[in-house]
Amino acid sequence: MRIDILTLFPDMVRQALGESIIGRGQEFGLLQIEAHNIRDYTLDKHRRTDDYPYGGGMGMVMQCDPLYQCWQAVCGGEKVHTILMSPQGAPFCQAKARELLGRGRFLLVCGHYEGVDQRFIDECVDEEISLGDFVLTGGEIAAMAITDAVCRMVPGVLADETSFTEESHFSGVLEYPQYTRPEVWHGRPVPPVLLSGHHKNIQAWRRLQSLLRTRERRPDLFSQLTLSPEDEKLLAQFDGVQ
Repeated sequence: MRIDILTLFPDMVRQALGESIIGRGQEFGLLQIEAHNIRDYTLDKHRRTDDYPYGGGMGMVMQCDPLYQCWQAVCGGEKVHTILMSPQGAPFCQAKARELLGRGRFLLVCGHYEGVDQRFIDECVDEEISLGDFVLTGGEIAAMAITDAVCRMVPGVLADETSFTEESHFSGVLEYPQYTRPEVWHGRPVPPVLLSGHHKNIQAWRRLQSLLRTRERRPDLFSQLTLSPEDEKLLAQFDGVQ
């Protein structure tokens, strides 16, 4: 998996993505994550990459040419799927992370200031992605979040694939609650079924908890689920007890 990130702050990106699991994935040769400094591609003697917006208004706009020269150098003549981090983009989700995983390589552009000249977007960007309905000071945090979400699914990055296949959103439901030692903490015990050693009952309990959490916290996701007969039975039994 290779991900290229075009940014004004490459050290910020390298430092964050060089740590922990994603850092080890790079050390083992499973991941190639490159942060490219857009300022290296400007002809301005002060290394400026922005200018005032046509038509007036607050703030500055990132110029086309430094972005384009950086993008062109990184792509090296290849057609690399290019994504702009933007509050106007489609919301990022686990399904999109899996889609990007399947690409093998993609490029993330980190916007700043009041945005990016639309002409660069029209010529070079394949899609725009947002982390949600809020605005950040730049695209770096969003780019690093997307990079992490995709890279942790690359085979070998996590020791056990079930570490992510059983997590929230991977299968359309939220993850079940987790517990560890001690068995009782502040008068709150671990659910007895988790101490039973009965794997089938544990699996059923976890599935029920995932369904209940999703129904309560994310009714939008729950409404899209196709419940199996076993799921319907678990919920009917729970609802009948309430």
